[in-house]
Amino acid sequence: MNKKIVFLSGTRADFGKIKPLITVLEKSNSYDVHVFVTGIHLMDKYGKTLIEIEKCGFSNIYTYSNHTEENTMDLTLSKTIHGFSSYIKNLAPHLIVVHGDRVEALAGAICGSLNNIRVAHIEGGEVSGTIDELIRHSVSKMSHIHYVSNEAAKNRLIQMGELESSIYTIGSPDIDIMFSDNLPDLSLVKRYYEIDFDSFAIVMFHPVTTEFNDMAKYAKQFVDALLLKSNKDNYVVIYPNNDMGSKSIFNEFERFKNNKRFKVFPSLRFEYFLSLLKSATYIIGNSSAGIREAPYYGVPTVNIGSRQNNRSNLAHIINVDYSSTSIDTGIKKCKNIEFQEITDNFGNGNSTQLFMNSLTGNPSIWEILNQKKFIDFKNDKR
Repeated sequence: MNKKIVFLSGTRADFGKIKPLITVLEKSNSYDVHVFVTGIHLMDKYGKTLIEIEKCGFSNIYTYSNHTEENTMDLTLSKTIHGFSSYIKNLAPHLIVVHGDRVEALAGAICGSLNNIRVAHIEGGEVSGTIDELIRHSVSKMSHIHYVSNEAAKNRLIQMGELESSIYTIGSPDIDIMFSDNLPDLSLVKRYYEIDFDSFAIVMFHPVTTEFNDMAKYAKQFVDALLLKSNKDNYVVIYPNNDMGSKSIFNEFERFKNNKRFKVFPSLRFEYFLSLLKSATYIIGNSSAGIREAPYYGVPTVNIGSRQNNRSNLAHIINVDYSSTSIDTGIKKCKNIEFQEITDNFGNGNSTQLFMNSLTGNPSIWEILNQKKFIDFKNDKR
C-alpha cells in the first residue's frame, strides 16, 4: 500500500518551494500524493494562482478557502485548522508536509500533531525579524521530520531540542528550479506579461504585522522613493501578500497607475518570476527572494526594514530603513556594488533528490515516533 502524503500550500512563495518535491513523488508511483490548496491561491485579487497549480497536472488537488473578512492571522489560522482537520480525518494520510513560516503551515502542523500524524517541515530553523520567525519555530516544534537548508538551520533545531536523526539537510528546493534547464526564455516571459522594458528592477514589498500601525507611513515612503523624479528606473511590481497591513500597500501602489515605468502584477508564475529575477538590475523591498534567490543570480538587493533581519550579511544586500532618503541612497549604492562570493549555503540544486532519498532509502523515517521528546544538551548522547 502506497504511503499517503499531503502537501499544504497557502501562498505563491511556499508553492514554489514544494512544487519540485510534489512532482518527484508523483513521478515515482510509489506514493499517493495529495495537495491541499488554500490561502491567496483562491483569491481573484491575487490572480487566483490555483490555476497555476492545476496546470501542473497533480492527481489529487483539494481546495479550501480560509479567507476571512477581518483578515487577521489568528482568524485565518482558526479557519485553516477547521478545514484541514476535516480533510485529514477523511483522508488519513501517513505524512503531512508544510513549508516555512505562514499560518497555513502552522495550521497543518497543529492538525497533524494533534491527530497523531507525522508532520515534515521544510526550511525550519531559520531566522528573520518578525512574527514569521515565531511561527516558523512553532511549526518546527510541532513537526516530527525536518528538511533544512543548511547546517546553521540544523544546529538551531538541535538547540531547540529536536532529535538530530530527524533532521535532513537538503538545501532549499527552489534552487533546483533556479538552475534547471527548464526555465522559460526571458523574451517569452516578457511577451507573456507584456513587459517592454529593456532593463528593469523587481519590487516585492510585504506588510510587517508587528509594525502594523506604521505600515501606511512605510508604504508611502517606499512609493515616494520609487516615484522620485531623479529615479528613471523601470519596475516590475508584484502584489504584497495578504497579511494585516496589505491594504495600506495596495493603496500606495495605486499611485503607479498610468506611469509607464511600472508594470504591476497580482502574481507571477514561479519559473517566469525566476527568469525575470535573473535578468533584473536589482530587487527592492522586503521579500525573502532578495535574500535567498537574488544572490545566486548575482542580482543586488535593496532590503527595506526589519522583515528579513538576521537572514544574511552579504555585501550586495543593501539594508536600509523605511525613509525615502535611505531607500533612494540604497538604490544608488546597489548599482555600483562589487559582488562577493556567496557564503550563505542553501543547497546545490539536488534538494529534490535528497528529499526523495530520505523517504525511499530510509525506512526508519516512517518509524519516527509521533510522541516527541525534548533532547536536552546535558543528556544528549549524540
